[in-house]
Amino acid sequence: MNATIPLRLRTALNAPVHPVLTRRGWIAFIVAAYVLFVLVPSAHLLLPANHPMHLSEYFVTLTGKIMCYAIVALAMDLIWGYAGILSLGHGLFFALGGYAMGMYLMRSIGGEGVYHSDLPDFMVFLDWKTYPWYWSFTDHFAYAAALVVLVPGVLAFVFGYFAFRSRIKGVYFSIITQALTYAFMLLFFRNDTGFGGNNGFTDFKRILGFPITAPSTRVALFAATGVAMLGALVLCRWIVQSKVGRVLTAIRDAESRVMFIGYNPLYYKLAVWTLSAVLCGIAGALYVPQVGIINPGEMSPANSIEIAIWVAVGGRGSLVGAILGAFLVNGAKSWFTQAFPEFWLFFLGLIFIVVTLFLPRGVVGLFSRKRS
Repeated sequence: MNATIPLRLRTALNAPVHPVLTRRGWIAFIVAAYVLFVLVPSAHLLLPANHPMHLSEYFVTLTGKIMCYAIVALAMDLIWGYAGILSLGHGLFFALGGYAMGMYLMRSIGGEGVYHSDLPDFMVFLDWKTYPWYWSFTDHFAYAAALVVLVPGVLAFVFGYFAFRSRIKGVYFSIITQALTYAFMLLFFRNDTGFGGNNGFTDFKRILGFPITAPSTRVALFAATGVAMLGALVLCRWIVQSKVGRVLTAIRDAESRVMFIGYNPLYYKLAVWTLSAVLCGIAGALYVPQVGIINPGEMSPANSIEIAIWVAVGGRGSLVGAILGAFLVNGAKSWFTQAFPEFWLFFLGLIFIVVTLFLPRGVVGLFSRKRS
């Protein structure tokens, strides 16, 4: 029996690779791209405000924000649904990408702040005379974009290398990631770190020279987020359909047996973990100019737990389910926090309990079961 299981595992790993998307999948992809890049911008920019099909700025901003969350959900599903790595600290990588973009946006304000100084208002208030060294070159968009990728990626690589090499996994890994996030949140709350303390960064004026509140800029940010979300979906789909994805799934189900047939799980887990952090950083960078603020509250452990709930609701191990879960939960949150703000956390807990007990494969699993 012990000999046949590795043989079956080896056969599964060497099976033919499926295409990234089926014909039906490509049709759905094209329809989604048409809606994001044609219908929504046209309904917001071209139709008058009193037209019944006009989409308000609030709708465009809210949808763009949820698409950023959907990218984070894809990143979480990639490591949790396919590699079995449950992280409760992905909010950290999301916030680091947001702070990297926020530094560029703060430098773009120039002398238009309250104190009419080249320094951000919070630095003038704290009697800072010059920028800290780590703010150097952040007035260049290309450098800030590099920080968006490198800062979460390098941190995830270093942390993941030591954690995976030490064979830390399961609930212990989840606790460590949550502790890491909480430590960074406390660090960023300090005023002497140069990141705005508990207020963070806000009051942005422009991005790449364009007014950040202009309707055309809002639509451009919305379209860029749509490109990133669809691109992340195709990338993650390509990974999970490749041989690397099969090795990750095998590691999730039987890591010791994967090692027995000659694969080293460390490098596979480290690669997908680092990529997941980079995707979160990109999502955070797209989130900040649309929402207009970034503060240490984004690193709250509760936010990272919510990310796991999005994936669980949509369907763990289903990339489309991760996107669907992000839209469902955050859409409900947007409505609940306006209509019944005091009941939102109770409702979120109820969702998690219901999904755990009755929908272990999430909403996508429910649809698949009805179809079969």
